[in-house]
Amino acid sequence: MEVLSKIAPVRGVRHRRFGLGGLAVLLTAAFLVTGAGRGEVAAGAAPRLGEALAIERFTLTFEENFDELDVSAWGPGTRWIAHTPWAGDFGDAVFRDPQPDGPFHVEAGMLTIEMRERDGRWESGLLSAADSASRGFLQSGGYFEMRARLPGGPGVWPAFWLGSNAQGGRPNPEIDVLEYYGQFPDAYLATTHVWQDGKSQAGETYRVDVPAHSLEQEFHTFGVAIDRDFVTFYLDRKVVATEPTRAEYLQPMFPMVNLAAGGGWPIEGMKSPSRMRVDYVRVYRAKDEAGS
Repeated sequence: MEVLSKIAPVRGVRHRRFGLGGLAVLLTAAFLVTGAGRGEVAAGAAPRLGEALAIERFTLTFEENFDELDVSAWGPGTRWIAHTPWAGDFGDAVFRDPQPDGPFHVEAGMLTIEMRERDGRWESGLLSAADSASRGFLQSGGYFEMRARLPGGPGVWPAFWLGSNAQGGRPNPEIDVLEYYGQFPDAYLATTHVWQDGKSQAGETYRVDVPAHSLEQEFHTFGVAIDRDFVTFYLDRKVVATEPTRAEYLQPMFPMVNLAAGGGWPIEGMKSPSRMRVDYVRVYRAKDEAGS
């Protein structure tokens, strides 16, 4: 069973509207979780660490098996766009538009996001399921999951996360299901955030310990379930962290997948190419909420 630790979040490091919330420095200090994270008081009993996901309670609402890839730079009309909807790309690699020599390759039902150095500049890729006008796929609550094998080595920064497009100064939720820093092959971070006016107003960061390099050697599923009571993180459909749900986390959100570089750590010696392989991205809604 993976060892779970919770880390107090640090604010004000990333200079963008909002973004992946777990800071790399947090991987060096943690304290043991003994219960749900701080936040609003939830009504029901918290899911137990190690408890298996009851997937039969959900119905599928979004399925990307990567038999082909429907992507454009900014949309509209494609299933994915290749940038964050708010044009807030990040990290030490440029997220390229889709093109024949670009970062996205699909073969035999598998997506590969390739990061490489070209003429002294690092280039990679990001996929977002919604654009700046919230055209695409968004869902309030439910279960979001990716099955993937991660790249390894110092400098790599793959992620699976949920974003939102709230406007007019309203708070924006963000949930980082997975952030993996290649310098630390024995753990990854899962994070919740509420962003407003460019600042993180609330949230928690959790470190999930795993056998060293195991996320690079085999495919694993990374998921989060959001309901009115709890936000619950899963590794291979087993609970690894949970916290009470804030109202902001029930806003419609969309999935994003990327392979970034750096994240606060040096990229010297980063392997070129580095590849993230994604088997699928799926989203489910609770059957009782779907009227089933």
